[in-house]
Amino acid sequence: MSTHEILTAEAHRDLRIRTERNADLGDAVMSCVTVPDEFRRVQNEYPILFRLSPERDSFTALAIFGFETGENLFLEDGKWDARYRPLAMEIQPFLIGTPAEEGGGRQVHIDTASSRIGKGEGVRVFDEHGRPTPFLENIADQLGALHEGYQASSDFFASLRRHDLLEPMTLEVTLNDGSKNRLVGFHTIDEARLEVLDADAVGELHENGHLMPIFMAVASLSNLTALIARKNKKIGHG
Repeated sequence: MSTHEILTAEAHRDLRIRTERNADLGDAVMSCVTVPDEFRRVQNEYPILFRLSPERDSFTALAIFGFETGENLFLEDGKWDARYRPLAMEIQPFLIGTPAEEGGGRQVHIDTASSRIGKGEGVRVFDEHGRPTPFLENIADQLGALHEGYQASSDFFASLRRHDLLEPMTLEVTLNDGSKNRLVGFHTIDEARLEVLDADAVGELHENGHLMPIFMAVASLSNLTALIARKNKKIGHG
């Protein structure tokens, strides 16, 4: 269970964070949230898919790491085998907290129940004088980028829905051992619909900064082949 606290030098002076990557530290996940501002970097490594909320009133973008719950095919021997990790994975176990009073600034919180909390090992969050370390300063920048990207994503998804640019997808893959894996419950960009948008619609998407993330999401689907190859490699090793 998560236990969130406001991060302060007084309460967390000796806090250390383990930065290695493995399942025991919470990295065994099939996907994580990503935001349109991040799509250019994410699409170099991962498929980007979209999921409709249970209430069917909003979408979330996800970077995909595997084909089933708890599967991250990028984890290998205590390392994350990719040139880029999405912000939502990088910032753990930190998060942005809502201020207690209206108008207050947002605060950095930490999940003190996280397995990333080091017991005398890991990277320091504050130095011996209680000042933020470069590690924490970088985390704060990443938290800010993720928060701003999340805030801006509502307009992006509104545009996708307005132009009917999302379609359901089901991907069934037959692996080398004959087993089948499926990705279901996701949406992708409707490329056929995108191709027939008129000049006004394309102009609107471009003007609002939405056209590039759309193209990045489309381009990211080429990573499905590499993801299948990772799965075949995994089952091949038994």
